[in-house]
Amino acid sequence: MTEDPSELTPRIGKVARRELTAHGYTRYRQLSAVSARELRAIHGVGPEAIRILTEELAARGSGFAD
Repeated sequence: MTEDPSELTPRIGKVARRELTAHGYTRYRQLSAVSARELRAIHGVGPEAIRILTEELAARGSGFAD
């Protein structure tokens, strides 16, 4: 079994996690440097994933870039 390189929650779904990882987003701090709109442009990253990631970032005292 391979180790999952992503700290992103599995709540966002397998496709969203896979695509974010493929685009180099594996840590919450990386997500705070991009806008939700930029992430939505990635195939497989839909409104539900953005909502969940928004919650996760807020829980860490952060958010998406504007």
